Amino acid sequence: MTVPQILAELGGVSRRTFYRWRELGHGPAAFKLPNGELRIWRADFAAWLRQLEAAA
Repeated sequence: MTVPQILAELGGVSRRTFYRWRELGHGPAAFKLPNGELRIWRADFAAWLRQLEAAA
């Protein structure tokens, strides 16, 4: 998934907030493509959301 797809799934979270979560180690696992863009596996995104639900 691309960052814009993740932001759309999260329903209005800003790009800056997403990158801040990553800086703090609270975001979903991601990897960089050779062109520098981030990608997140859908399974990793789903697991991250489940973690957030369990912590709430």
